Amino acid sequence: MLYCIFAEDRPDSLDKRLETRPAHLERLKQLQSEGRLVLAGPFPAIDAEDPGPAGFSGSLIVAEFPSLEEARAWADADPYVAAGVYQQVSVQPFRKVLPE
Repeated sequence: MLYCIFAEDRPDSLDKRLETRPAHLERLKQLQSEGRLVLAGPFPAIDAEDPGPAGFSGSLIVAEFPSLEEARAWADADPYVAAGVYQQVSVQPFRKVLPE
């Protein structure tokens, strides 16, 4: 089943985010290589493709996991969590309708 992982960044966490990004992306690339990643990306804090020093307000990941518990465990093990980038992470089942 698909799960939506919605994470909110802590204020002033851009430096930690940039420092931890390679490890975060490596985990996402692993999901992608397994054919389980639907989409992933950050929310710019301002209306710009590259928000510069304004940074990001959070991230969204939609991926396939065997269960909600495994999706939560995967999200809890994210390097951004360990580095203190995320202040809150929610995980919930997601049903993709479109595109088919």
